[in-house]
Amino acid sequence: MGSITKQQQQQGYVEPGCLERGDNMKGPLMNKENVHHHHHHHHGFRSAHNMSTTSLRKKSDLSLVSKLKWGFLRNFLANLQQVFLGTKLAILIPAIPLAIFAFYYHFGSAWVFALSLLGLIPLAERVSFLTEQIAYYTGPTVGGLLNATCGNATELIIALLALKQQKITVLKCSLVGSVLSNLLLVLGSSLFCGGLFNISKEQKFERKQADVNSVLLILGLLCLMLPMTFRYYAVASGIQAIQPTLQLSRVCSIVMLLAYVGFLFFQLKTHRQIFEAQEEVDDDNDDDVVSDEEPVIGFPSAIVWLLGMTVVIALLSEYVVGTIEAASEYWGVSVGFNSIILLPIVGNAAEHAGAVIFAFKNKLDITLGVSLGSATQVSMFVIPITVIVAWIMGIPMDLDFKLLETASLFVAVLVTAFTLQDGTSHYIKGLVLLLCYVAIGACFFVLKISPDQANGLNLGVNSSVKGVIEA
Repeated sequence: MGSITKQQQQQGYVEPGCLERGDNMKGPLMNKENVHHHHHHHHGFRSAHNMSTTSLRKKSDLSLVSKLKWGFLRNFLANLQQVFLGTKLAILIPAIPLAIFAFYYHFGSAWVFALSLLGLIPLAERVSFLTEQIAYYTGPTVGGLLNATCGNATELIIALLALKQQKITVLKCSLVGSVLSNLLLVLGSSLFCGGLFNISKEQKFERKQADVNSVLLILGLLCLMLPMTFRYYAVASGIQAIQPTLQLSRVCSIVMLLAYVGFLFFQLKTHRQIFEAQEEVDDDNDDDVVSDEEPVIGFPSAIVWLLGMTVVIALLSEYVVGTIEAASEYWGVSVGFNSIILLPIVGNAAEHAGAVIFAFKNKLDITLGVSLGSATQVSMFVIPITVIVAWIMGIPMDLDFKLLETASLFVAVLVTAFTLQDGTSHYIKGLVLLLCYVAIGACFFVLKISPDQANGLNLGVNSSVKGVIEA
């Protein structure tokens, strides 16, 4: 402790080792005022996104680990315990090695697909945990940015891998499905359960946040509708449609990204108070919930863990994308259903559970922040990024998400925007959203057209229309 200067002592400086070892910071410096000071110093931007997953965490008991003699080993094991056992989803972690095993010993692609999906669930939750830990060290703005990008790390990685394997249909379906599941399933189930649970109270939420998100989603819809309607129009007029549609898609993607950058600036800089998660002091403080005040993992180790997790997520996503067709065939379900319904549910499972738990506690602001925030992120950030990356890679991916997908997305955004009009919520709103999701799910379940046939149909229509025009 001798190396610490007076100035650092006044600022409530903590030796990094103390935090990592979890030895309750019994150093001479840590008297009450300094503790307070220190928290104030590090208290990051609590976005709804990371609030949502805190509810799934439990405190790991560090007393076993701290008996070890060697500092480095003890640090390492304490970190291991925080990273792997700090979540109630730890039961699903064995699915990760099993998936890799199933892949190398050729158990059949249905097994690989199912196990990889299960393995992705805890990983998605851990990534948000680690970004939150990093946010304690970097300060609120960078932390918020990190949250915004890593919050949907699984979706982004799945999208990029599907691009790499040139499975454009799977990619488009999983992105649309991600927005749909956030808007209808996550929001619907949390409003429904929260409404039934708090049936006697009035459930209120901050309308400003919901409004900003709805407006952005509608702009995203416009950018998705334009290329699609443009293609139909061009085909009807007998113009060559493929190249102009691509160019239009790229322009629209840049527009969406500009809107998203503006939104981030708005959210993290100018109007932070709207988005800061409302923290109220609870009467029932559970011992299970991790105290949100100090980081449990050191900065360098958090970054190393984050990189490691990302690599594992990439591996599992590669398995998922590679085996989706074979698995769909094996189960007798269409690829569209698997990529619109199953993939997104898995990517959002941890957030989903968190959102529902906060709705039970009548904290709808956090619930909305999670579901609407994720939906906005996917539609305004992940979709345009994939188009631009595809452009760099020379793959012709456009924003023409086929009529059925775009229509369901359109209705989903409309219903959600109307649901959140008046700033209060009842269970009937949640029920309506859930039923919309069921209907859309049924539609894609029944739709047994394989992607190649769908493309063939479009071409058939094009040629017949051209024939008519020429005649």
